[in-house]
Amino acid sequence: MEQTPRANRIHIGIYGRCNSGKSSLINAITGQQTAVVSEVAGTTTDTVNKSMELPGVGAVTFIDTAGFDDTGELGAKRLEQTRKAADRTDVAVIVHAGGEPSAEREWIGLFGERNIPVVLVLNKADLLNDEAAAVSALRAETGINPIAVSALTGKGIGELIAAIAEAGRGATDEVSITGNLAGPGDVVMLVMPQDAQAPKGRLILPQVQTIRELLDKGCTVISCVPEGMRRSLDALSAPPKLVITDSQAFATVSALTPPESLLTSFSVLFANYKGDIRAFMEGAAAIDRLTEQSRVLIAEACTHAPATEDIGRVKIPRLLRKRIGEGLAVDIVAGADFPKDLSRYDLVIHCGACMFNRRHVLSRLALASAQHIPMTNYGITIAHLTGILDRVVYPGMEGRPQGTDTAATA
Repeated sequence: MEQTPRANRIHIGIYGRCNSGKSSLINAITGQQTAVVSEVAGTTTDTVNKSMELPGVGAVTFIDTAGFDDTGELGAKRLEQTRKAADRTDVAVIVHAGGEPSAEREWIGLFGERNIPVVLVLNKADLLNDEAAAVSALRAETGINPIAVSALTGKGIGELIAAIAEAGRGATDEVSITGNLAGPGDVVMLVMPQDAQAPKGRLILPQVQTIRELLDKGCTVISCVPEGMRRSLDALSAPPKLVITDSQAFATVSALTPPESLLTSFSVLFANYKGDIRAFMEGAAAIDRLTEQSRVLIAEACTHAPATEDIGRVKIPRLLRKRIGEGLAVDIVAGADFPKDLSRYDLVIHCGACMFNRRHVLSRLALASAQHIPMTNYGITIAHLTGILDRVVYPGMEGRPQGTDTAATA
């Protein structure tokens, strides 16, 4: 379970005022000293992530956040990190430990607007003179039935874990990477360039996850590099049902893909797996409206050192400027950096987001949509710019081309 990528885990955010016992609560839930605990307010200066297996849910990541009543210049920076954590939270655990719950109500409303389930905790129950009255009062103030716990004595921790598990089971949609594009007995060809961007001695995460899903489905997986694709096709008795490639090889692979075979890319598949593929497809239309006076934002989920021919920093800007003109402005952000104000941009192009959970990508899509800024994806952008977008398929698309029904064999 420790090998499950963080991007595939349900993210459980722990929120509350400074010294409400958030860090102690995480330690009590996980049964280990995961978070630093102190009586000094503001000890949690940045979000702390702890991955574990939670009974009833499976692989999860707990996010320990700074208090949402933090003050001062440093406090404002810590609060900004807490707000960023909300973008990737699947289940919000809000911790209350006395006083007027105005801040808690505000955050309950924020998560409610995003359809994120909330578990409300009345912490430090061991210090309450009348627990029942305190629970009743907090319920009346927030509209949520709180769970009384004590991180110190362990009271209520089992009930809290059960509540998180129940919320977690309905917090995320079960989305398949390849969906209805391939099934048992189908031959799927993966065309994967092994260039400067490919990690030496291993495959990148989207490739590994796609291969594993196809094997679980009972597919036969054929892997090759673009230079060896013709030889691999010749070794088959019939065309593959589906061809999946790296977006940067779209043009080459498209030219070699048999007309009976479906064609897509890892980036397009992950646009659906991690976000809203239809919104990304619609966003691609904005490419044709760009001019040399336009500005584009390219967003990468990971913070790797850019390679010489980096797809997001070099190849896509080059393709865009070849189509639009050298005057086109392109800004690039990476990791958690993503501007809240997108009004200066005419288009946002996001990577496949293999390092983000689905909630994080959907949060960015919602932000762009609220500001009426179109947003698309690396693979869809490259397919559009190379003129093959109509050839590309994705899970669940209406009127998708029909691949061969005959399973090819080597």
